[in-house]
Amino acid sequence: MKKTLSRLALLATGLLLATGAALPLLRTIEWQELDDAARTRAPGAFLQLSQGTTHYVLTGPADGRPVVLVHGFSVPSYIWDGTAEALAAAGFRVLRYDLWGRGWSDRPDVVYDFALFEGQLTELLDAVGLTGPVDLVGLSMGGALVAGYAANHPERVRRVALVDPFHRAADLGLLEVRGVGDWLAHVTWAPGLAQGQRSDFVHPERFPDWAERYTEQMRYDGFVRALLSTGRAFLSQDPLPYFQGLAARKKPVLLVWGTRDTTTPFSGSVLLRDVLHPEFLAVEGAGHLPHLEQPD
Repeated sequence: MKKTLSRLALLATGLLLATGAALPLLRTIEWQELDDAARTRAPGAFLQLSQGTTHYVLTGPADGRPVVLVHGFSVPSYIWDGTAEALAAAGFRVLRYDLWGRGWSDRPDVVYDFALFEGQLTELLDAVGLTGPVDLVGLSMGGALVAGYAANHPERVRRVALVDPFHRAADLGLLEVRGVGDWLAHVTWAPGLAQGQRSDFVHPERFPDWAERYTEQMRYDGFVRALLSTGRAFLSQDPLPYFQGLAARKKPVLLVWGTRDTTTPFSGSVLLRDVLHPEFLAVEGAGHLPHLEQPD
């Protein structure tokens, strides 16, 4: 009897371990390869850079003043569609693109730190011929990225706009732990990402297709790995030095912030206003994406 119970316990333990190991595979939707065939559905164009293929969209008159729009942590460049259309119609030359690991850009198996994204932007600007000063606009995590970029490459930047920028190091909790964090990312964190984007809006019901549109990029291998690496190598680091570096360059800065933002709370605007002394626009009643909720 004792031997039978012992065998049953071992069997149950084995089944539990096997189920736990299989859960990431069961929960993921990353079953497709991001190749040329998949990219036929994407707008814009593609360039081969040092880390792979970057997706970008360049609109507006060729002789227009160049503006570069940099998206945030996980929603790719379509988050700028309306803004880009308005700027192009106003005569600007507008570049928006997908950061490594997002949208239609490749997901290289590398460390997703500031240097990686800084290099991508430099290579992209060179490749599309925007070698003179540009205006940089950064949303959320993109805000820290463009601040650091302007600090490191002042000769390439005319002015900067920051929209609800990421400004304090994130606490990743168990996601920071190797092994355990990777398992949790695939089993519990990533499956909720698409619906979780709705919290960026005060009125998510006005954007009914937001989660569905986000899910498209999750189908391609490497998406969760890229986000997790970004969290560990970028978001967990204090971004304040990027903004201090920007301030030292004396570039004109516009700071835009939704007063009802719960992702990067509006209270953070006090800190960055003290550091940057920017032109400041508080967007009353908007959440994390004021350029979408109140585009006018």
